[in-house]
Amino acid sequence: MASSRNREPPEPLAAVAGDCLRRNAVCSGQRFLVALSGGRDSVALLHLLLALRGEFGYALAALHVNHGISPNADTWQAFCQHLCKGMGVPLTAEQVDVQRDAPEGLEAAARVRRYEVFARSNADWVAFAHHRGDQAETLLFNLLRGTGLAGATAMPEARSIGEGRRLIRPLLGISRDEIDSYLRRHRLDWIDDESNADTGYARNFLRHRIVPLLQSRFPAAETKLASAAAHFAEARDLLDELALNDLAGEPPCFPLPVARLSALSEARARNLLRFLLAKHGVQIPSAQRLVELLRQLKEAKADRHPAASFGGFRISRRRGRVDLEQDLTLDTQYSGVCGTIESK
Repeated sequence: MASSRNREPPEPLAAVAGDCLRRNAVCSGQRFLVALSGGRDSVALLHLLLALRGEFGYALAALHVNHGISPNADTWQAFCQHLCKGMGVPLTAEQVDVQRDAPEGLEAAARVRRYEVFARSNADWVAFAHHRGDQAETLLFNLLRGTGLAGATAMPEARSIGEGRRLIRPLLGISRDEIDSYLRRHRLDWIDDESNADTGYARNFLRHRIVPLLQSRFPAAETKLASAAAHFAEARDLLDELALNDLAGEPPCFPLPVARLSALSEARARNLLRFLLAKHGVQIPSAQRLVELLRQLKEAKADRHPAASFGGFRISRRRGRVDLEQDLTLDTQYSGVCGTIESK
């Protein structure tokens, strides 16, 4: 009988990721797709999910999105192809065009195109490698943007990204240092995106300048910020229940009668509007813009038609109703909870 002293210790990251999969009822026969950039986090996630495949019985594949922004983009794609071939994991690589002068910024525009690719995949689960540090940065970023409670919830562990597809983040409770240790233990290689060091991007500025400064004074800052995001998420869920109650049995769809908003207090009307936008996959505007939008929708005279664009969608008031439609000036696909919204 082999001595227990010769057994390898259990892998802590596998335990955390496995708990995440069990909480979200991942089961045998489902199709699991890893969003593989080739960076350290997504490489660790792919390796982890490959190790857990025997326990959960899912079919594992990877998808690499080539934005073509960096001169090294094709090299990164080749690295992902080589990595997946060595692991025996099927890989699909898809190239996308990103609007360089997008009003929301290049980084945000690339994120939108990336999520469009994953949302139309044939997977049951799309796994992203966001970790606890990303969660803390996202919370700070959203708070500084003024997005209110909705933004303060940062990133959920799992959510729907289309009919029959769900996004999952198995590493959300794991620190960046733990991921680095995992990569060293398993002798895994990765590639570095040179733009990650550019502090001209707001998220990179937070990652390289602000979060380390906070951690030097408050060592548990990253953990506390991630924990705060979870508390904010619980509060948001309660506000979502309030919004459903304020709909008085009506489905959470547009168009919405302006009278429904006018009958509510200012705070509850904003909450209902935020809830409906989120339900339809619209990027939540800042609290200030939401306040101004609601004011225009409620106070505009009958012959006026106020409108505003948010994240590829246009919200407007017509004939006493608030309507939502795709902004045709942008190349954005939309399918909401009440079906596809067509322009009028």
